[in-house]
Amino acid sequence: MTLSPKPRVLVLFGGRSSEHAVSCVTAAGVLEAIDRDKYDVVPVGIAKNGQWALVASDPGQWSLRSSVLPEVPVSPESVVLATASDGGSGQELVATSAERMPRSLGEVDVVMPLLHGPFGEDGTLQGMLEMADVRYVGAGVLASAVGMDKHFMKVVFASAGLTVGPYEVITDRQWTRDSAGCLRRVAALDFPVFVKPARAGSSMGITRVAAPDGLAAAVETARAFDPKVIIEAGITGREIEVAVLQGRGSDDPRTSLPGEIAVQPGGHDWYDFEAKYVDGAAAELSCPADLPSDVTDRVRELAGQAFDSVGAEGLSRVDFFYTPAGELIINEINTMPGFTPISMYPQMWAKSGLTYTELIDELIGLALERKTGLR
Repeated sequence: MTLSPKPRVLVLFGGRSSEHAVSCVTAAGVLEAIDRDKYDVVPVGIAKNGQWALVASDPGQWSLRSSVLPEVPVSPESVVLATASDGGSGQELVATSAERMPRSLGEVDVVMPLLHGPFGEDGTLQGMLEMADVRYVGAGVLASAVGMDKHFMKVVFASAGLTVGPYEVITDRQWTRDSAGCLRRVAALDFPVFVKPARAGSSMGITRVAAPDGLAAAVETARAFDPKVIIEAGITGREIEVAVLQGRGSDDPRTSLPGEIAVQPGGHDWYDFEAKYVDGAAAELSCPADLPSDVTDRVRELAGQAFDSVGAEGLSRVDFFYTPAGELIINEINTMPGFTPISMYPQMWAKSGLTYTELIDELIGLALERKTGLR
């Protein structure tokens, strides 16, 4: 720990994935709301080339400004995490450049990694932080990796007894060797289908396909983001979400009231990137969702089971379909859900009695309480 009377929080965002801008917008919300009387905040951005650098703490620089997507610039000075130079057990930030000697920027108590997608949300960054023995907010290596890969996520859910919808997976090797065979296999699903990059989020690269003749183009669109593609059969049902927060100590995970997304008519056929992050009027969250009380209890219970099935920590959002037959089909878990002020995860907690600032405080508290290493 540092000698500062306040825990020092490294807010880390940007990154190499296609969700770079979404990460910046998430950071803008956190930098705006975090209690600076309680925490010493150090914002560090990761440029698209992978460089880490100190960046402006002004939330306005990282928010969406009209149609301009925010981006972490490449800097003449990089920062790295290194073992504390005073011989202690902590980690410190060190600034390096070609023009000057390395200089210490002080120790770090906890990292808040607000990265979405590969090279941030998929266990790679979490593994680096584990190796460095640094506490951090959110899921560990395995849960992050499973939560990022929609294929293996479904395998784990099914093995835990959760109901998943019909799907097919196309790997890079399968598509390269026999694309026609892949398309025949997928055409057996009920249409419409959703063609998705297996390891991307924020609705990047997703296409809704109404008939088999649109499959090949949709697969190529998804492959621009990830060589592994998942195709999910469309499910008739209401989209229900639950926000999950790790319990303190050995307590069970906490679940919010369930929410329901309704995409407003006139511009969006489904809950796409624009509806999530740009057009604040495109979708409406009803929380609590209008469900029978027993279904409300059941979906919250299943969300907690999904959280535990992948070994998640910190936070997750779990998404379900509630069918006309009364069945709850799990769609996915997101171990670093959208975390802007208009995102569903913080909105559901706000409706459940936990404000955005209180939620940030609780997540940092959970990370500081959690031991490093195997647990």
